[in-house]
Amino acid sequence: MEMKKKINLELRNRAPEEVTELVLDNCLCVNGEIEGLNDTFKELEFLSMANVELSSLARLPSLNKLRKLELSDNIISGGLEVLAEKCPNLTYLNLSGNKIKDLSTVEALESLRGEKRKRDAEDDGEEEDD
Repeated sequence: MEMKKKINLELRNRAPEEVTELVLDNCLCVNGEIEGLNDTFKELEFLSMANVELSSLARLPSLNKLRKLELSDNIISGGLEVLAEKCPNLTYLNLSGNKIKDLSTVEALESLRGEKRKRDAEDDGEEEDD
């Protein structure tokens, strides 16, 4: 089943902005890209796209509330900087079983840790020290 069809099935007559969890495991990504997922999924906190033949995160929409992202068993080898930009509240990420060969590939995720520290300091009423 293609990803677009799986998204429509998983909506179960709900509007995209009402969905907080979306599991798209084992569906098919056309050309290795995300299809059918867009900015209307504003409340999404958990997204799973395991084993979907995903090779690129370039078409990942902005998901500001996303905290958990499951991307295991795909063919992703880079482009992780998109996650820091599009998913600033991400606290859990599973990339096991992908084609990442070098630790420098995941260095782009370091800014996520900095953003979390900044948010934690703001929540505590403190300012971040540089």
